[in-house]
Amino acid sequence: MFRRRNPDFDNGEPRKPGVHLYILPNLLTTTSMFFGYFSIVNSINGNFSLAAYAIVTAAIFDQLDGRVARITGSTSNFGAQYDSLSDLISFGAAPGLLLYLWALQPFERIGWLASFIYVACAALRLARFNVQAVNVERKDFQGLPSPMGAGIVASAVLAFQELGWEAERHWGLLTLCFLVAFVMVSNFKYRSFKDLDFRRQVPFRYLVLGVLLLVLVASRPELMLFLLFLTYGGLGAIFGVFNFGRDTRLKRKIRKMEKMRYSESENFDR
Repeated sequence: MFRRRNPDFDNGEPRKPGVHLYILPNLLTTTSMFFGYFSIVNSINGNFSLAAYAIVTAAIFDQLDGRVARITGSTSNFGAQYDSLSDLISFGAAPGLLLYLWALQPFERIGWLASFIYVACAALRLARFNVQAVNVERKDFQGLPSPMGAGIVASAVLAFQELGWEAERHWGLLTLCFLVAFVMVSNFKYRSFKDLDFRRQVPFRYLVLGVLLLVLVASRPELMLFLLFLTYGGLGAIFGVFNFGRDTRLKRKIRKMEKMRYSESENFDR
């Protein structure tokens, strides 16, 4: 018989009072927050390309901390809250400020209000996620994840510089700011990819597709990253607007139950 572990004891010794946390995933979260703050500093200094790369790097570490926590069984409420606070800096404040100083500042009041709406929607998105998904693994996200929204902004900076386009007072970027903010707080479903098991065997064609995708991104990484982020965000919005991808099996089951109830009521009336 296995004894249930007492949370007040650690290896038979009484646990000291205070907050206890796991080092590795929280260090990865701190690293993600560091690159978010690094992006803010570089945006203020006018190094927009470096600020964009810092946001992408923060997103990589943000993915790592969750994966490491799940693999090592070191998930905790403290880690979840700390991760959200870090995300607000790295994927809310950092891309919002980058977008404002890089492109929206000439719009004056409209520009900084659009930037603020982006940051506010990122905060609302994170707060809603914390309320809905505490200790729950989901295959889908409700609304565009804030790292993906930040990825759209960061990759837009890199793509514009790669193509040599002028970003200041660009109406397309102002529209993009509002659209990304909206889809973050929308009810559109986005695949989380948390259910992917890289240890499971897959058909050979998946490896070929992975190699082709890698070559495609490596050919023009600045432009291709923007297209990939934009495709992810756009497809979720399109499917949400036109109600694609809903659970049709559940709908059929509900209709079947309603028919059964209707037939039973008819038989009872007779």
